[in-house]
Order: sequence, then C-alpha cells, then structure tokens
Amino acid sequence: MCAQANTGTVLDRILESRRAEVEHRKKVLPETALKYGVQAASPLRDFASALTRPGINVIAELKPASPSRGVLREPFDPVGLAQALESAGAAALSVLTEPEFFRGSLKDLRDARKSVKVPTLRKDFVFDPWQVWETRANDADSFLLITGTLPDSQLRELLALGRELGMEPLVEVHTREELDRAIAAEARIIGVNNRNLKTLEVRTDTSFELIDAIPEECIAISESGIRTHAELLKLCAAGFDAFLIGTRLMLSSDPAAVLGELLGAGAQAK
Repeated sequence: MCAQANTGTVLDRILESRRAEVEHRKKVLPETALKYGVQAASPLRDFASALTRPGINVIAELKPASPSRGVLREPFDPVGLAQALESAGAAALSVLTEPEFFRGSLKDLRDARKSVKVPTLRKDFVFDPWQVWETRANDADSFLLITGTLPDSQLRELLALGRELGMEPLVEVHTREELDRAIAAEARIIGVNNRNLKTLEVRTDTSFELIDAIPEECIAISESGIRTHAELLKLCAAGFDAFLIGTRLMLSSDPAAVLGELLGAGAQAK
C-alpha cells in the first residue's frame, strides 16, 4: 500500500488525500484557466456508444498500483499498454489518475488517449466541479462518480456538469441503496463495483444481485473481480452491457493476450 496513514478505511484515507490535493491545485490552477484548456481539448469520443456495440465490451483499465495489491506493473508504459489493449479488442480504456494510492497521473491519461482511437475514462475520486473541468481539459471522454462518496445534491451537480461538457459519467454503485440513489439522480451509465471499497473484498455476486434493478434504458457495467471468459458470458446473459477489467490485465506479462482470452471465441455471442 502506497499511503502511510493508518487510521480509517482505505477509502477514507484516499478521499482525505484527494481533498487536500484538489484544494491545493485549485489555488495553483484556477477554474477559469481550466475553462481555457477545455476550449483547446481534443474532440470528444462517444463513451456510451462504445459500451453498447455488438459483442463483449471490455473497458480495459490502466493502473500502476492499487491499495489492495500494491504495485501492479513496473515499469508502467501507458502508451504501449493502451495500444496493445486497443488492438486486442478493448471497447474503451480506463486510466487511473489518483497519484498516492494508485500511482496514476493525468499525464498517463493524456498519453494513453492520444495513442488510441477508443474513448477514455478518467478513473479517480471526483467530488468537485473543478475536477470535472480538469478532466475535460485533459482530453478525457468520461469520468467516474462514486455514489457512496457523494451526497445526492453533489452527484446531480457533477452529472449535470459532465453532460454540459459532453461527457456522460460512469456512476458507480456497490449496494441496492446506492443504486436507487444513482437511478434517482438519472444516471445513464451505471457500474456495479464488485469490490467493497471499505473492506476491499471482491464478490462478483454483487453484480448478479443488482442487475435486475438497473433500468433497461441504462447502460449496465460490471466492474472488478472478473477473471474468465465464462464469467463474462454469464454476466452478459444476466444483462450487463460492458465490463471494467484492470488488475487481471495489469498483473499479466502479456495484458493483450489475456484480454484476447477474456473476449474469447464467444465475443459475438451477446
């Protein structure tokens, strides 16, 4: 684990770190400057459409480290990984930008996106409108909102700003209560994270338990803990449109080959 703090849950420590970092960066880089950066940003790619194409749609996640597993890849080459995973069939990319616990960066995001044609999601802990402007100024096509870390008013505000900037956010849930809140906020892309962010325990059953409550008109994504082609087929049959896979790829010596195995001969079976 990269952080030195030893009180509270991992999620508590990450959020504390991110709030301090964002407050500092807001003083260094005012929102007005970010808005100028947005004007020069690359044209958006359609994240939602990439997740609903025929076949098994995998969002391949690039992350150097994680709180649960420590360092995953060293050296970490976001450009090489992005290009290899796109060639192997990734529908989109997710790039970690949280620096302390995941060793990510906005530079990783920019470099990876610039090297591919598929849409790219910024994976971070977003809670401030300033971060949404920062996300678009750094060329991301979408960003993550974690329902469990946001009050309803903030969730709605960040959803609205993302859409104003042309980015449809991925709204992540872990429980039925969080799912109900995401639906009430009119989320259109809903991700069920099988990892409990407080305990770091992974249960793929979480996806199966929640899928029936996700509205048909929403794009449903299953995240974390998916390891085989057979699991992907079961989740497809249950009603999921796309899948976010990171650690399984990052721990492999050949992430593109692993993604190919996950997609398998049944990639058109959905």
